[in-house]
Amino acid sequence: MTEPNKPQRKLSTSGDSLYKTLGLQKGASSDDIKKAYRKLALRYHPDKNPDNPEAAEKFKEINNANSILNDENKRRIYDEYGSMGLYVADQFGDDSVKYYVLMSKCWFKTLIICTMIFTCCCCFCCCCFCCGKCGSKEEEEEYFYVDPEQLEAQMTEEQNKGNPTVIIGQPVPSAAPEDSSHRPVIIGMPIPSSDTMTQ
Repeated sequence: MTEPNKPQRKLSTSGDSLYKTLGLQKGASSDDIKKAYRKLALRYHPDKNPDNPEAAEKFKEINNANSILNDENKRRIYDEYGSMGLYVADQFGDDSVKYYVLMSKCWFKTLIICTMIFTCCCCFCCCCFCCGKCGSKEEEEEYFYVDPEQLEAQMTEEQNKGNPTVIIGQPVPSAAPEDSSHRPVIIGMPIPSSDTMTQ
């Protein structure tokens, strides 16, 4: 936890304060970093300075600088984007650092604002104009309530009107004698409705 009286450090984008902590120039080699770390760690180690709390703080800063500058990936991010890049890499991952830095630049924000102004916020508001509250209101079809009994009566009436009576006839053999008992029988039957089938 941070102490309430201690001021918070601002995250830099220059990437040179860790080198200054070790007394080196930006872009120093790995061997130079190791030599400078050993020398400063021996000088500010808390066991050699038990009565000096500032030496313990300096030792923590030296360890932090060494751990970042000895890791190739962290060192590359720090050299390009500074401590802000390290913070973003810890929060969102190493790959998202360049996108975060790009989106935080002033020219990118200006480009987004100008695009929104020139397109009348089309990217964000197109749904409101085509199908939302700003869209044209179409005429709604009128729906009528139909009583189920009236609907059933209408359907029965249509079935009786539209369907002719079915005639079933007995076929006559071609060589049949002209006998009255062998006359064809014709029966007229109406098609059964749904009412008669359910009974």
